[in-house]
Amino acid sequence: MSHTPSTRQQERIAYRRGRAVRSVLLAAASTAVVGTVLTVGITGAPGWERVKESFFDPETAVEYLPEILRGLWLNVKLLVVCATLAMVLGLLIAVLRTLRGPVFFPVRAMATTYTYSFRGLPLIIVIYLFAFGIPGLRLQGTPDVLWLGAAAITVTYGAYLAEVFRAGIESVHPSQIAAARSLGLSYRQAMRHVVLPQAVRRVAPPLLNDTVALQKDVGLISLAGPVDAIRAAQIGVAQSADFTPYVVAGVLFVLLALPLIAVTDWVTLRAARRQNAGS
Repeated sequence: MSHTPSTRQQERIAYRRGRAVRSVLLAAASTAVVGTVLTVGITGAPGWERVKESFFDPETAVEYLPEILRGLWLNVKLLVVCATLAMVLGLLIAVLRTLRGPVFFPVRAMATTYTYSFRGLPLIIVIYLFAFGIPGLRLQGTPDVLWLGAAAITVTYGAYLAEVFRAGIESVHPSQIAAARSLGLSYRQAMRHVVLPQAVRRVAPPLLNDTVALQKDVGLISLAGPVDAIRAAQIGVAQSADFTPYVVAGVLFVLLALPLIAVTDWVTLRAARRQNAGS
């Protein structure tokens, strides 16, 4: 038997629909006004033609787009590798920092020193130290500068993610560990089956935010020499005496980040709704 809304309920539904339509129309109108003002202000500037020629030349963009796309593929592979390794490293360091007992003090001290050091060092300096300092030692089996640059990105972001994981671990109430231990689980089993699943779920939004930041910073690998999207754009700028390749690379990085940003926003909204429902 179908339910027929009452007259009052139908009026409420119609009112809400009307408000929603008005909100959409108002947002569209205000966006159009702001967009028009910005367009007129930028294109009406005295130097717009010079900027347009130097940064937004379609012919230059089409000419160097294939090379930049090939370089972007290297950035994508670096993103996958560095993000995975940084999360594993960050989780390991976070667990080491939460070990209890005086016997583990040296381990906690080294983990703390690592996180403090690499969170304070600018990534560009870490890349220079890894990519140019390590080969200078002339050790046998030294990896290629590409892998050294990837290692620099990994250890830097591993320090940031370690603090995120540690915050998630410490947000789990100690009584849960005590309850797990009382049921016969060891400390390692309690961390694996009780604490870490909750911690990872709670810190998923900040983890994804750091991954978005990592997606941008993989472009710094060009400082070590590999031809990624940024290096390909730099070569294009040197050959064409035009900055349009940089704009092309920037647009491609934005397009690469959009899906990850959308997932981050969805996970953040879902976590907020879950928290509000539980409160």
